[in-house]
Amino acid sequence: MPGHKSKAEKGDAEKQLRRDPYDVLGVNRNSTDQEIKSAYRKLALKYHPDKNANDAKAADMFKEVTFSYNILSDPDKRRQYDAAGFEAVESESQELELDLSSLGTVNTMFAAIFSKLGVPIKTTVSATVLEEALNGAVTIRPLPLEQPLCRKVEKQCAHFYSVTITEEEAHAGLVCRVYSSDKSKFKLLYFDKEENGGLSLALQEDSSKTGKVTSAGMYFLGFPVYRMDPAHSSGAPVKDPDAAFFKKLDGFQPCEITELKAGTHYFAVYGDNFFKSISYTIEFLSAAPFPEEKENLRSVEAQILSKRVELSKFETEYREVLAQFTEMTSRYAQEMQDIDELLKQRNDIHASYTTAPQIKRSSSSRSKHKASFKESDDVPGREKKYSRDRSKKKKWFNLHLKVDKRKPCGMD
Repeated sequence: MPGHKSKAEKGDAEKQLRRDPYDVLGVNRNSTDQEIKSAYRKLALKYHPDKNANDAKAADMFKEVTFSYNILSDPDKRRQYDAAGFEAVESESQELELDLSSLGTVNTMFAAIFSKLGVPIKTTVSATVLEEALNGAVTIRPLPLEQPLCRKVEKQCAHFYSVTITEEEAHAGLVCRVYSSDKSKFKLLYFDKEENGGLSLALQEDSSKTGKVTSAGMYFLGFPVYRMDPAHSSGAPVKDPDAAFFKKLDGFQPCEITELKAGTHYFAVYGDNFFKSISYTIEFLSAAPFPEEKENLRSVEAQILSKRVELSKFETEYREVLAQFTEMTSRYAQEMQDIDELLKQRNDIHASYTTAPQIKRSSSSRSKHKASFKESDDVPGREKKYSRDRSKKKKWFNLHLKVDKRKPCGMD
C-alpha cells in the first residue's frame, strides 16, 4: 500500500500539473495586452463563483485563469516567465483580484481592515454586474457633453451612461472624468457594444487620491495616451531601491483605446467601497478648447518614453560603476583601519618611554654588564701598569714614615 505524500511532494505534483498560462487563456505568445485582457475577462466571467455555486471544478478553473492572467498581465512577470517558466515568478507573490461581492461579510471586513492599514488590495468588478451588462439587462442613462452629473451608487453596483458624439467631436478628442469629494473608491469603466446588443468590459480605470478628492479619467485624444499600471506603482516597500527606480517606468503603458469613433459609446461608474455607497460626479468633455494641454501631454509622454529607453541603458552603466565604487569604498575602509592600527601601535611604543615607570633591568642584563667589565680587566698591559703604580705609592709612604720617626719631638 503506497504511503502518504508529503506536502512538498504534493506541491511538486501541483507544479507539474500547471498548464501554460497562454494555453489557459487561449492566446498565443505574441498576443497583445488587450487580447490577453479580453480573453481573461471572458473566462473569468464564465467560471466566476457567482455563476457556478458549489461547482468545485469551476472554482479551480477560475483560480487557474486568474493565476495565469496575473502572470501575463504584468510585463515584467510575463518576460520572466517567457525566459525561465514558472520558477522565475514562483518566488513573487501573485496579486489576486478580489470580487468583494463574493467574499461574504466577514471576509469583506478583513479586507477593509487591511485596506485601512495600507495593504493594497486589488478588487475586480462584480461578475453579476458584468453578466447583466453582457445580457443587456442594465439601465443606461444618456450623458450630454459638458453637463456634469452628480449621483450616488451603491457598493458593488454600477451606473451606466451613453455618450453620443459627432465626427468633429471625435476628431477634437474627448475626456471622461469622475471624481468623489468624500474620497470614495470607484472604478470608471468603458464598454464595447456586442452584436447581441449587450456590453462587454473593454477598459477600466481605478480611482486614485488627488488632494481632497478621489478621481479617475479616460482620455481619447487621437494619439496614444499612457498611464501608470497600478501593479507597478504600488506603494509596497521594496527591498532594492535601485531596482525599484529602474523599473519605475515599466508600468508606463499605453491605453488600449486611443480614440472614439463618431456614434454612441458606453461608460459606467462602479462602486468599489467595502461597505458604503459612493457619491460621485461624472462629466464628459470635448478636448477642443484645450489644444495647448493636448500638445503638452503628447510632449511630456514622449519624454517619459525616451527616459524609459535611457534608463535601460543607464542601468547597465550604473551597475558597473556601483560595483567599482563598492570595491573602492571597501578598500578605503580597510586602508583606514590598517593605518589607525599602525598609528596606535606607534603611540603605545612612545608611551612606554614617556609615561610608563622606568623599566628595571633584568638579572640577565646585569650579569652581561659585569661580564663586560671583567673582559676589560683582561686587556694586556693594564694589569702591569696598575701594579707598578701601586708599588710606587707604597714605597713613597714608607719613606716618609721612616723620616718622621728619626726626628725628636719639637725639633725641626
